Amino acid sequence: MESRLRVLFLIVAIVSLSGCAATKNLFGFGREEAPPPTAEPPGQVVNPQVKRREIKEPAIDREDFEIGGYVGIMSIEDFGSDMSYGLRLAYHMTEGFFIEGAVGQSEGGLTSFETLSGGARLITDDERTLTYYNLSLGYNILPGEVFLGEGRAYNTNLYLIAGLGSTRFAGDDRFTVNVGAGYRFLLTDAIALHLDFRDHLFDIDIIGEEKTAHNLESHLGFTVFF
Repeated sequence: MESRLRVLFLIVAIVSLSGCAATKNLFGFGREEAPPPTAEPPGQVVNPQVKRREIKEPAIDREDFEIGGYVGIMSIEDFGSDMSYGLRLAYHMTEGFFIEGAVGQSEGGLTSFETLSGGARLITDDERTLTYYNLSLGYNILPGEVFLGEGRAYNTNLYLIAGLGSTRFAGDDRFTVNVGAGYRFLLTDAIALHLDFRDHLFDIDIIGEEKTAHNLESHLGFTVFF
């Protein structure tokens, strides 16, 4: 009997201890507190070594005036082709628009009538010198860059141009309209290479009835910004 009572008390004691532990956890007693955060931040895992690249900004000239000269060939209608040359001065109002003044000269040859007539001259030799003065408005329609070799880029501009002026030819001053296009290639920040094509239109009546003559010119030139 005594042994049975001992076993019964032992069972009750075990059940009581396990029930207290479960009740303690259920109502939040006996939870382990979280450890306090460490004062030192975690160390950097990756330490990148970036090699900085040296960048050289292009020295673009910001001056608005451009001056230079050109040499080319001009075909004077009915009077053949000859060398032409001239000077130009431009003012760049904006990145797109510019005003250009130009003066040029060329020489007219013999007409087909003079060649076939065997000596008859329609105009004197002095009157065969053609001199023009133009004031034109240009517009850069296609700015861009040209790459030559590795690491070399040059600024370029394709532009349209048109204007009014006067042409001295065959002993008379003639009102002139000029239209054309050009290509500007910046060799440096201040020096540019130009390739231009122009048509100089004026009325003339030397060899018969009056007509509008188309005098085509192409020239190559250099300009300097200042």
